[in-house]
Amino acid sequence: MLWRYTTNWSLFPPETREVQFDEKWAFVYKKEAHCTAEEKDERGDNWDHTAIDAEHRLLLTLVPGKRTADQCYKVVKEVKKRTGNRTDMLFTSDKHAPYETAIASVYAEEYGKPEHHQNKKAKRSMPKDLCYATVCKTREAGRVIEVIKTLVFGTMAILIMLLSRSIVSSTINTSFVERHNATDRNQNARKGRKTLRFSKDWNVHNAVTFFVAYSYNFCWPVRTLRVRNEQGGWKARTPAMSAGLAQHVWTTREWVLFPASPVRST
Repeated sequence: MLWRYTTNWSLFPPETREVQFDEKWAFVYKKEAHCTAEEKDERGDNWDHTAIDAEHRLLLTLVPGKRTADQCYKVVKEVKKRTGNRTDMLFTSDKHAPYETAIASVYAEEYGKPEHHQNKKAKRSMPKDLCYATVCKTREAGRVIEVIKTLVFGTMAILIMLLSRSIVSSTINTSFVERHNATDRNQNARKGRKTLRFSKDWNVHNAVTFFVAYSYNFCWPVRTLRVRNEQGGWKARTPAMSAGLAQHVWTTREWVLFPASPVRST
């Protein structure tokens, strides 16, 4: 049956056009405020830095760990690699500042590099077909009272074009990555905000995070992704099927037994 899997993976990269970034909080052993300086490396706050393909609900990448600028950079870099280095995409996030720096660092293109001046740096500019926008929500008593949307990179004309071709978004939003956060907390009991089932070990926590998060792509049929079949009934689809990476709903057994290939450094 492995030939079927090979066919599925040959469809890489996914048909991604809209990416939403966010961080989801959890903790290991005890909360950050109760950790000593020596404990904070492998205890305390553990954040899932995630990137979601909004149209296909596909988890593109996940980087667990402390909430740092370096983690944001890793997420953005992985997104670029896993989408075939394409730039004609709409990126959105909350106002977490490191994303702007990370996107600029990863996607900015060099131009005008002097040929005979080794010490001079080339100028850099963002791709013309890329847009990055943020959503900032103000809350009072637990309710959202104001939403400010800001276009950070790109032009309004390109933004309107990217939104017009989207099958899920008519405005700048982070709704789909936030919905994925809720789904992941429901599937992984360790991520509950108030629970006695929190992780006790840093490495085990990250291992379960990766297993639950990525098996979701192939094994979890999303109701809003279903399509009508020829008989008029509904055909269930996973995010991987919607994004063109799979042709059927995988079982957990298939996911566990799929042969993994080591990642080669480039």
